[in-house]
Amino acid sequence: MPGTDDAPVILSNEPGSFARGVLANRHPALIQRVRDAFPYGPAQHRALDALLEEITDGVIQPPAPDAHDRDRWQVWGHEHFGRSWFDVPFLWAESFFYRRLLEAVGYFSAGPWQGIDPFAPFKGAELSGTVVDDELAALDGLTGQPADDRADALLGASLWGNRADLGFRISCDATTTDGVDPHLVADDTARLWSLLPTGAGASVHLVADNAGRELIPDLVLLDHLLSTGRADRAVLHVKPYPYYVSDATMTDVVDGLRRLRHASGYAAGAGERLWSALAAGRLVVDAHDFFRAPLPYSAMPDDLRQNLADATVTVVKGDLNYRRLVGDRAWAPTTSFADRTAYFPGPVAALRTLKSDVIVGLAPGTLTGLEASATPWRTSGTHALVQVRA
Repeated sequence: MPGTDDAPVILSNEPGSFARGVLANRHPALIQRVRDAFPYGPAQHRALDALLEEITDGVIQPPAPDAHDRDRWQVWGHEHFGRSWFDVPFLWAESFFYRRLLEAVGYFSAGPWQGIDPFAPFKGAELSGTVVDDELAALDGLTGQPADDRADALLGASLWGNRADLGFRISCDATTTDGVDPHLVADDTARLWSLLPTGAGASVHLVADNAGRELIPDLVLLDHLLSTGRADRAVLHVKPYPYYVSDATMTDVVDGLRRLRHASGYAAGAGERLWSALAAGRLVVDAHDFFRAPLPYSAMPDDLRQNLADATVTVVKGDLNYRRLVGDRAWAPTTSFADRTAYFPGPVAALRTLKSDVIVGLAPGTLTGLEASATPWRTSGTHALVQVRA
């Protein structure tokens, strides 16, 4: 697995690979889940059936001639049309699948289903569950703690997202006696905080990943940065429309804020402060079209590049964003994270729970230990990282 720019692009045609499992198993199962979640009519059912047949036994069909985004997808990957879904770049195939799924259920078409998020039932069930009640109540344990301890706890909650509840991260039960979390394969936390000292008046951009239980701690982390003076302004970047099964949109941000405000204690206070921060312009939500593109961040357009260049640091959340940040290729795991992100227009931090094969920036000794464990550490969600390029 080379560490140079000619590292092979990850495809989905290798038997037994993680990428193949996503296309061959996860996507067909998702079609069925979406079908069962709504009372779709015959047209939607026919379109879902056709999509299922295409992704399993057919070739990639281009957008219809009158599709609103046909020209954009022609630019993004016209050379992939007519090929097997398994023989094109994994990142592109995943992205185009979700675009096709939205088309199948009528998301883009004039009519009663236009703009209806097909993943909303899954997001709503997660956000309204009693587990979230417990996680929000656990935030009260932060009251009275030193600001630096609160910062570390909230960063940990944002890092692990919906894998571990806030109470678990706040209690620090996962750390050893020397304060090291054995499940962190890379930890540049101190470097991240050095970019955001209290009172520095920083501008923080956070590129969100999932909605629901992961977005809640992201929002609470932003509140902490704004309320403690580590940041004077924050920009939260979300998807312009539903993308992947749980990626955050503006609707999900509003739902998350309401969930916080309707809680009690620390959570309610955070919700109220964030609501006010939006009204005052200290917190801004952006939904640039590039965030739904099947492209690495090295291909970002000039307007987004300039926007991020003005940030003290951009925090990139989650697995998909990491793949886009470093490139969805079979890098050698010891490839330099700084080198892979040198193109980024400013300091950047990756917070990621490992759920796919791509990884860079590991120390040789760390990699040796992980490989010796004989566990699927790259894809199981049991390990995470904090990597920073200042």
